[in-house]
Amino acid sequence: MFKFDLYKTAKDSKARLGKITTDHGEIETPIFMPVGTRATVKTMTPDELKKIEAQIILSNTYHLFLKPGTEIIEKAGGIHKFMNWDRPILTDSGGFQVFSLSDTRKISEDGVEFRSHIDGSKKFLSPEVSIDVQNILGSDIMMAFDECAPYEATYEYVENSMKRTLRWAKRCKDHHKNTDHQALFGIIQGGMFKNLRKISAEEMVEMDFPGYSVGGLSVGEPKELMNEVLDFTTDFMPENKPRYLMGVGTPDYLFEAVERGIDMADCVLPTRIARNGTVITHHGKLVIRNGKYKEDFSPLDGECDCYVCKNYTRAYIRHLFNVDEILGMRLATIHNLYFLINMMKNIRKSIKEDYFLEYKNDFYKKYGY
Repeated sequence: MFKFDLYKTAKDSKARLGKITTDHGEIETPIFMPVGTRATVKTMTPDELKKIEAQIILSNTYHLFLKPGTEIIEKAGGIHKFMNWDRPILTDSGGFQVFSLSDTRKISEDGVEFRSHIDGSKKFLSPEVSIDVQNILGSDIMMAFDECAPYEATYEYVENSMKRTLRWAKRCKDHHKNTDHQALFGIIQGGMFKNLRKISAEEMVEMDFPGYSVGGLSVGEPKELMNEVLDFTTDFMPENKPRYLMGVGTPDYLFEAVERGIDMADCVLPTRIARNGTVITHHGKLVIRNGKYKEDFSPLDGECDCYVCKNYTRAYIRHLFNVDEILGMRLATIHNLYFLINMMKNIRKSIKEDYFLEYKNDFYKKYGY
């Protein structure tokens, strides 16, 4: 089962309040989704994710296709049972990862032949293969196989890529076998060219997917350009279906996305920077390895009520990182994900009570944007 209820659109922007219903539970939107690339959010257990109120996580078709392979996950009873997560899961199509392997892949109308980054063996992903893999994984939300064009690609390249993505989307929809339990989203492409975005959005909507995502943004372009293209694109997306912006995860990008009518977003950034010793706070990023925190016995963020900020000091977490203790990475990850998930909860409240832009401006002033 899959359903989207739109409860409210903000008076001061395109920000929306809604709810997605899936077989594995409900998702209040707008939402940030932690990324569990290989069927795990790095350093976190499913119970810890539930404690910080993660409603849905994302896993990666490309990586799971290579290891452990679909046979193992099928024998386990699907991705939820394999990783012991009983809440919703979204799987991407593998397209972004395959196209990032620019030196080792060949694109044709059939699909993409590439060499595994693990052992160099030849592999093949197509719309049909991607859908087959995602059907076996059993994710609640699946993504159509697409091509994500580089930011500085030519108009001709982006146009050809966008048109191929549309043809592939139709093949994905035609091949999808489990429509009652897995919702397949179409992906709008078109680079930074508004006319191509309009064509992509209109033709994708014509295919009548349960939801739509905006791909090919936050790929190196200036923030102002991303906001402009996103603002333009969401005008061509249906109001009664969820809108997902792929690959954004900093506080400012999440606010800007919500302001332009986005319901869902994901990114590896909060967990990746956490493992390198950078944490997100209400007053900006903090690099906990720095010497100035050696005798700082305050929490990472005095305004945060996560488990980490209630129980540990900056001095202790700095010590963990500087002696390469895994607990440092774990605590930083818990904090960063809690921070963004809680921020999105506050965003939902601000939309409901009609002060979204006021909340955004207050947050920006404090954060230092």
